[in-house]
Amino acid sequence: MQFQNATLARYPDAVRELAVLALAYGVYGFFNAGLQFISQLTNVYARSSFALARTRKFVWAAGIIMTLPLLLIATTPLGEALVRWIFGIDQTLATQVAFYLVLKCPLIILNSHRHMTTGLLIQARLTGWVTISNFIYLGVVVVGLITGFSLDLTPPIVIVGSEILGVVTLIVTLKIIRTKFYELPDLPEHEQVTYRELTKFFIPVSMTGIMFALSRPVLYAFVARTPNSIPIIAALRITFDFTMLFQQAANQFRHFFISFGFDDLKKKKRFMVLICLGITTLMLLFVLTPLADWVWGSVMGIPNELMILAIEALLVMCLMPVAIVYRNYFHSRLMAVRRTSGMAYGSMARVVSIFLLAALLQNFGLLTHTTSASILVFSFVVEAVLSQWFYLRIKSAPVK
Repeated sequence: MQFQNATLARYPDAVRELAVLALAYGVYGFFNAGLQFISQLTNVYARSSFALARTRKFVWAAGIIMTLPLLLIATTPLGEALVRWIFGIDQTLATQVAFYLVLKCPLIILNSHRHMTTGLLIQARLTGWVTISNFIYLGVVVVGLITGFSLDLTPPIVIVGSEILGVVTLIVTLKIIRTKFYELPDLPEHEQVTYRELTKFFIPVSMTGIMFALSRPVLYAFVARTPNSIPIIAALRITFDFTMLFQQAANQFRHFFISFGFDDLKKKKRFMVLICLGITTLMLLFVLTPLADWVWGSVMGIPNELMILAIEALLVMCLMPVAIVYRNYFHSRLMAVRRTSGMAYGSMARVVSIFLLAALLQNFGLLTHTTSASILVFSFVVEAVLSQWFYLRIKSAPVK
């Protein structure tokens, strides 16, 4: 995302290009985010030959089901009108967003298989190979971005084309690693798993991803109706994308307890706290030192007007790692006991809180880049508290 933003910053009318990408990713992310939990599904259930084969078929079906509505939005007049209405944008902007969506449709299915193979490698604790393959993916994307920009291709072709090339390379790399090093667990599990059981696990956790993906579009929908909205949306895109570098690290704690269990819990909690402090410290060092000016300004070429807004918003987002780690501790516990409905309800509450607060602040003319970031952080706290409440409720329930 950082390299994508840096590439768009070098095009004429960079502010508009960044805003268009932010809106397009907002729509695309709604469908793509639901599949991000396929790695957790695979980690939990694909623990025998039968379960692996059934999981693979389930992943194919999930990818197709998520792609079809995105394709309809991207290619029909009704879909374009829906995009115009949600974001309150004009016809020209909506057409640009729709073109991005058409190009991104194949990524839904590709990413579903990427997450499945990643889940298998995590299950076997081959996380070092996952890291190596991700670096290869990043390298391919960067080369694609540089090549496309050098050939003077249009921004959507450069951005999405490089991403598709990177994901295809990543899938091939992951499958080679899996063929050479992956082995099913010695003790087979879920040898009679049903599609109903997979669906019952997957729908609530995918709802968590979908609700996360809704967070940005809901904010953008209200911001788009404020004065000077395009620069604010572009700046929030830069801020939120940068925050994801650290948030994705914290999100791996969802796998942590599934892979390593709950023994020696005090030591594992201490490890989580240390990681959280480290992530927060890195974010503060970036935003409070000249590093932000150098990376966003000199290296990425972000226009100064956007950089100032992004830095101010990022200072608020430094609170995010605490909320994410707190939430993911209870997400991991809920997944371990296969009671993922609590995750879904928590994520719904997050989106509702974003909607209500954004509507309230917009009504009073207080919706800015910093208050938008504050809303996002607060919504994750709401989700974390509800996840904890659901887990404690399950834990205290009498055994039937």
